[in-house]
Amino acid sequence: MPHDSPLPSTERVVDIATDLIAIDTQNPPGDVRAIVDYVEELLAAAGFDTERTVTDPAKPNVLATLSGDGDRTLLYNGHVDTVPFEAGAWTRDPLGERDGERLYGRGATDMKGPLAAMLAAGEALASADRDPPVSVAFAVASDEETGGSAGVDTLVESDAFGRIAPDACVIGETTCSRGRHSVTVADRGSIWLTLRATGTAAHGSRPALGDNAIDRLWEATSLVRSRLTARELDLDPTVQPIVSESVEYYEPTLGADAARESFEHPTVNLGTIEGGEAINTVPDAATARLDVRLTAGVETAAVLADIRDCLAEFPRVSIADASWSVGSREPLDSPLVEAVSEAAAAVSDGRVYRRSATGGGDAKTFRHAGIPTVEFGFGTDTAHAVDEHVTIEALRRNASVYARLPAIWASSDR
Repeated sequence: MPHDSPLPSTERVVDIATDLIAIDTQNPPGDVRAIVDYVEELLAAAGFDTERTVTDPAKPNVLATLSGDGDRTLLYNGHVDTVPFEAGAWTRDPLGERDGERLYGRGATDMKGPLAAMLAAGEALASADRDPPVSVAFAVASDEETGGSAGVDTLVESDAFGRIAPDACVIGETTCSRGRHSVTVADRGSIWLTLRATGTAAHGSRPALGDNAIDRLWEATSLVRSRLTARELDLDPTVQPIVSESVEYYEPTLGADAARESFEHPTVNLGTIEGGEAINTVPDAATARLDVRLTAGVETAAVLADIRDCLAEFPRVSIADASWSVGSREPLDSPLVEAVSEAAAAVSDGRVYRRSATGGGDAKTFRHAGIPTVEFGFGTDTAHAVDEHVTIEALRRNASVYARLPAIWASSDR
């Protein structure tokens, strides 16, 4: 099948991005009703059937569908909320300002700019002389920056989403950094631990009479960190090619050794440690919080068992709380990965890597729901930063990728 899909004009993409950025959607507080109204009206006017799914009334989500040829559905996903901003720190208007070939504003690259390109591509597909080769759907989420419970979690669990039953999903997160282009095909799992140590209080001038809980906790966390980071992960053979490309992608920013260790071993970050009431008192309690990350395919239970083995050496240190998520991946030879990589390569000026994210986001929710999912978007390295911006060229390229993707995916899956 030819890939001559209709492309939206760059001006139209810029106009939509400007409109989206102008609507304040800082989360928290996360009231996104105005921008969801805008998105729903745009898609409805283009010819999509729209429906809302809501858990939090201030954070509605939009599902939209456009029938195409065949019995498969490609889903576009993006979120409309942004992290907060301090307007006084900006040199540009955080609610939108264009300067030449840059469009400034909170959410310009994360991810109102890519979402605008998706919406413009949706309009172009709906206005074409013929139906798209597959059905096209949108899942526009209200809440991503604070965890997603009102956003993608609500969407995926809804009856309306079940009726759409998408066969593949592309998320418009920016995945290109420092001139390097990539499709994110995997994410890492996580274990978040709260460790608590108890001791015996005493006067700071007589520490031998006490039992310092901070000392105990530090020894325990040090052992956990050293033992886990030395643990070589047993990676599934299907994950190895993803790890290889990920290491190549991250090497310029992390260094070769750190990039490889990030995927071949667990990473452990001591995020907080708290304890003690005064400098002249031996603390009788202390708490630490650890963030452990694991490459997709690694058994979370096995790593948790390692942690418990470490703590067995410290009877007065315990796990007060633990939560975890399991990493997910899309095989490199899947039709979706091949289609997005092909579409991206056609408009990029360099190699398109297929790599894992170092963390995890909404893609994990879709993959665990059984939907092949990747993230892709041209953008800048200014997400969450002062003077966040996107280039007009990135908006144009994104619109080209998203508009051409249904035809490429349809032909690659035959």
